[in-house]
Amino acid sequence: MPRSLLLLLSATLLSSGAMAAAQQATPEATRPDRRFGPRDAFALSQASDVRISPDGKRIAYTRATGDIMTDGDRRQVWLVDVATGRQTPLGVPGSSRPRWSPDGQRLAYAARGEDDRPQIFVRWLASGASAAITALPESPADIAWSPDGRLIGFTMFVPGDGVQLGTPLAKPEGAHWAEPIKIIDQVHYREDGGGYLRPGYNHVFVVSADGGAARQLTFGPQDDGGSVAWTADGRSLLIAGHHGKDPDRDPMNSDVFAVDAATGALRRLTDRQGPDEEPVASPDGRLIAYVGFEDRLLGYQNQQLSVMNADGSGARVLTAGLDRSVDHPQWAADGRSIYVQYVDHGDTKVARVGLDGQVTTVATGLAGGELDRPYSGGDFSIARDGAIAFTQGDTTHPADVAVTRGGGAPRRLTDLNRELFAGKALAQVRPLAVTSSAGGLPIDAWMMTPPDYDPARKYPLILEIHGGPFASYAPVWSTDDQLYAAAGYVVVYANPRGSTSYGENFANLIHHNYPSSDYDDLMSVVDAAIAAGPVDRNNLFVTGGSGGGLLTAWIVGKTDRFNAAVTQKPVINWTSEVLTTDGYTSMARYWFGKMPWEDPEQYWRRSPLSLVGNVKTPTAVVVGEEDHRTPPSESEQYYAALQIRGVPTVLIRVPSASHGGLADRPSQLVAKNAAILAWFDRYRKR
Repeated sequence: MPRSLLLLLSATLLSSGAMAAAQQATPEATRPDRRFGPRDAFALSQASDVRISPDGKRIAYTRATGDIMTDGDRRQVWLVDVATGRQTPLGVPGSSRPRWSPDGQRLAYAARGEDDRPQIFVRWLASGASAAITALPESPADIAWSPDGRLIGFTMFVPGDGVQLGTPLAKPEGAHWAEPIKIIDQVHYREDGGGYLRPGYNHVFVVSADGGAARQLTFGPQDDGGSVAWTADGRSLLIAGHHGKDPDRDPMNSDVFAVDAATGALRRLTDRQGPDEEPVASPDGRLIAYVGFEDRLLGYQNQQLSVMNADGSGARVLTAGLDRSVDHPQWAADGRSIYVQYVDHGDTKVARVGLDGQVTTVATGLAGGELDRPYSGGDFSIARDGAIAFTQGDTTHPADVAVTRGGGAPRRLTDLNRELFAGKALAQVRPLAVTSSAGGLPIDAWMMTPPDYDPARKYPLILEIHGGPFASYAPVWSTDDQLYAAAGYVVVYANPRGSTSYGENFANLIHHNYPSSDYDDLMSVVDAAIAAGPVDRNNLFVTGGSGGGLLTAWIVGKTDRFNAAVTQKPVINWTSEVLTTDGYTSMARYWFGKMPWEDPEQYWRRSPLSLVGNVKTPTAVVVGEEDHRTPPSESEQYYAALQIRGVPTVLIRVPSASHGGLADRPSQLVAKNAAILAWFDRYRKR
């Protein structure tokens, strides 16, 4: 039995004095547990990267299914018949990134080749034959077919030489020396999920769709790509590139370029300060759509949809009136509108944007991405007839494949977790109305109740806080929260000020002022949950990750109302954080406006470490050992400070885990979750 459930069962038996009776098995005790449990986390499935065929008859997508024996996901491309819902695996374990040829008769995808290196493959659908068309030294990305189906463009990392200092001494034959020293001179030298980076840059390549040698088109000390698309005439590829005066120190500044497919000659099409990304040409070749913004050095800015003429002239913004960030632009077949994805009040949606700027929502309820916590997300694609394939989910369904046509009701084509959830009683989620005590601001929040919820009872509460801070939660699946609820807790989560999907002004309420009144928003969420009825006000707990970990540490420095807390991968000391994070070239610039040596008081005032002298709440600290976003040194500072002050604490280190991958391995996810529940249970009043 999972440890969290053992703790719950043990507490129940002890409080009733029924230890002897517990030794006798009863029919009820031998039945399968109807609650979602830790072992179930190993078997979850979800869909991603949905790609509908040009004729709208089939959908290719990547299915990820948990595997308890490998402690990870088994990934493979699957095909779905849109008319019948019949599914067929591609039959290539580890395959991903499916891309239809323009005529829909072939499917390109990425998979490991005979030498175990990732390659581009093509499947001929009529015959079922597949072939690797590349023999690449590095992993390909951003795969795109040319309009005539003859070429495939992609991006790939090209290693550099790195810096040399001195001449290495040759070691004697047979000697066993230590690993050679490593000399770093790159500005961008470390990356969460990638560790210390090899010198080199991403560049654009093309290869024949029938196979052959790949040809490099872009060169130089800058990254090119991010996404690759072809012009309508097939003569050029559209990319985003960092070609500014100092691209490594100005990573937010990128421009759209056209790359000649024959010669590699570059034409700059945009030239403004800020990120211009995801260029895509209209079917007739006259216009190019792209997303980005004019950088005003704010903590958050909406990414807007723009169009320009094919030569870069006449640029104009189409979504200035939407006040939401948009991405993934895709042209309608008639060239009169562009489909984009955006998030509104946590809900991820697809909209059709006319060339006159009119915005019409055509799909809602998208989901996908992280399974552990309920972040907004998802993806979509468009067929020539306007059919939209997308990842659809809700609080009791991780992402499945769905399709909608003509603005009609969506039709879900897969039910990937049907057998896993059969007979399971899952926690239910409902909206929670909240008005913040700080200025009366309305705050979106959601309350999750245990599977055996009894409205006549009072339950302990966990406030679970999202990271970012410029991100949003949604009413979608969360493994962590389901496990908390299955252990008998009410869980509340919210989008306090600073969250995205509520407009630029709402997000920038914390600009150069984070944390601040987002604390009041979260306390108002707890108050609203107590007022709603099911919460025991004497058993309140709080946790969150990244920005949510920062806010957890901030909260226990401001109030003693919580019985216990767990701060996960937090920022504790802003001075050390902005100089040790992998994003050190931009974090201080956008979130503070000054460097630590220019305004040390601001950095200290906004650091949870400044409040540690107030902390009485037992607080555990969690961090991944390979976290390069909020490095372990942040967590260890807080742990040390709590130990010095004698505040009950433990440090929970997750081996080999990055910041973004803290919950990637199911065994570590459930172990972390069980440890959090055990910590809370230790301080729960009976």
